[in-house]
Amino acid sequence: MSEFETKPIRTQTREVPTEWIDYNGHMNVAYYLMAIDQALDEAFDAVGVGIDLVQKFGMGPMALVNTIHYLDELFAGQHYYCEAQLLDADHKRMHMFVTMHHVEKGTIAATYETLSMNVDLTARRSANYPEVVASRIQGLLEAHKGLPWPDQVGAGIGIRRKAAE
Repeated sequence: MSEFETKPIRTQTREVPTEWIDYNGHMNVAYYLMAIDQALDEAFDAVGVGIDLVQKFGMGPMALVNTIHYLDELFAGQHYYCEAQLLDADHKRMHMFVTMHHVEKGTIAATYETLSMNVDLTARRSANYPEVVASRIQGLLEAHKGLPWPDQVGAGIGIRRKAAE
């Protein structure tokens, strides 16, 4: 039986700092990425592919591609938390989806889809996860396999036009 629950990994609740607010009066897009990246670090640590992987094995995750969907505004002093779901994994890659929740409004503020690769930090090349880590990833994948995939997974970018346009 896996130590992971059949639900996304929930991160701590954080508050939007005033310095993250831009001239439009809301959280700047760059800080959504930082907030989600910090949350993803929490999820990576829970699985064993975060700081422990770096310290014990000289390896770490590196992003290959990311997609963010901005769905709601966050303002200074408001709170958010993230949930991370493992969609797929192999011997050196993880496909994750993170949902950022706006606590006060009960909405989804943003979503983030990422494909990361394990990298040997000395050789600076991709590397297989150590067996102990690979088995934890497989445990999380097993726990998350029955979860529905969020609507934004794999969404392309482009201007959607109505037939009359």
